[in-house]
Amino acid sequence: MTCRHCGSSARLPFVDLGSAPFSNSYLDEQDLRASEKWFPLQVVVCTECWLAQTEQLCDREELFPPDYAYFSSFSSTWVRHAEQCVSALVERFRLGASSRVIEIAANDGYLLQHVQKRGIPCLGVEPTASTAAAARDKGIEIVQEFFGTALAEKLATAGGCADVIIANNVLAHVPDINDFVAGVRRLLKEGGVAVFEFPHLMKMVAGVQFDTIYHEHYSYLSLVTVNRIFESQGLAIFDVQELATHGGSLRVYAQDVALGRHSQAARLAELVAREGEMGLDTAGYYEKFQARVDAL
Repeated sequence: MTCRHCGSSARLPFVDLGSAPFSNSYLDEQDLRASEKWFPLQVVVCTECWLAQTEQLCDREELFPPDYAYFSSFSSTWVRHAEQCVSALVERFRLGASSRVIEIAANDGYLLQHVQKRGIPCLGVEPTASTAAAARDKGIEIVQEFFGTALAEKLATAGGCADVIIANNVLAHVPDINDFVAGVRRLLKEGGVAVFEFPHLMKMVAGVQFDTIYHEHYSYLSLVTVNRIFESQGLAIFDVQELATHGGSLRVYAQDVALGRHSQAARLAELVAREGEMGLDTAGYYEKFQARVDAL
């Protein structure tokens, strides 16, 4: 395989979890009589850009089928987190009736319902029919497609660019991460902001959180690597927050490198420096993880 970001073939093993079924592929009673499908689950690290990624590229249509079983609103804690996120964004970026918010991976409307209640025009992008239907039942407009540059171009051409794009817990779930990020940039208005949340690789390693490794997560993300990916596609990170969700996550704020209006927050450089001190851009950081997993 070659790296899904930089194309390098230079890689080192990170963790081998053998094989497993897809995490959200639940079985009906009649399925119990047949053999369940198992798929290899190994993660490697590119030694050029330090992107940790699954070695096998599983088909996204199989991972996220029309009857996808995970509905974000099942977790009341997550819905509260989404409401707090929306409140913070509305206040910080002064969003109102003349603004436009787009969420990528809108799921069942768990987040956009809070945007809608504030009278802010919004649109969700969600590929799975089951959750898209639930979002529409909440009155939320949904485009039922996988997101990338092709869809971004179509939406932008139709006059649908956004003041704020929200992409919570989806960046790790996309097989073509470059195309996804490029699509986000295309869909931003001049001066617009893209907000991403994703589990932080540094926290996963520190806590030996191997249970967060599964096929839906194509990538395991550090700030240093996400920064490289974004820069390659014309986005610049200007702020970052550390969150407690999912064992430790990051919320990063990005803007078009040429059209952005926000100055860089001091805490961004502080976290970049901390990752550097921990050695996230060195082979030694990753080489001991397998032994720590095996020891549990």
